[in-house]
Amino acid sequence: MLDVPIALLPVPLAPEISLHLVDAPLGLFDLTGGEFHSDSPPPFWAFVWAGGQALARYLLDHPDEVAGRRVLDLATGSGVAAIAAARAGAAEVAATDIDPAAVAAAHRNAAANDLTLAEPVEQPDLVLAGDVYYSPSVAPAITAQLRTFRRNGASVLVGDPGRGYFPERLFARVTEYVVPVPESLEETGELRTGVWRMR
Repeated sequence: MLDVPIALLPVPLAPEISLHLVDAPLGLFDLTGGEFHSDSPPPFWAFVWAGGQALARYLLDHPDEVAGRRVLDLATGSGVAAIAAARAGAAEVAATDIDPAAVAAAHRNAAANDLTLAEPVEQPDLVLAGDVYYSPSVAPAITAQLRTFRRNGASVLVGDPGRGYFPERLFARVTEYVVPVPESLEETGELRTGVWRMR
């Protein structure tokens, strides 16, 4: 765990869910000594990002999207979208991330909400990806993964607050939310965030 205050807090846009999050006015790189180290991912899982919040709100309000389906939350971070899918009635929900600490955090957060996440399934029915288009190096790899899932028959939903590397032409917007976010993290108190379905 991080050497900063962590508390079980309700998700601003989806208060039905609580997560273990940084409970201090800190930004992502405040937790890494102000530096980025490519060998060790920054603790994205210690925050609840706008894209994940938007996906969570959408799934909680539209449980028909997940009911009885096998769901994979790609680049799960805190696990907020995975937890919402499980709460909304998915048959099985798995969470993956390049950072093992994020997967551990997602499982810890699921347990805090009296839910259990499964091991990843090879052929999910629905793939979720919140706030994944945050850098020019990550975006093409994420798009390739999502397109493969889509070609294999999965539905794909992405939550994106306009990070700048989102390939909008490949998606249709389902809905939009104004998501409360910490100013210390985003330099604003709210972000307009879309939920998008891959074509």
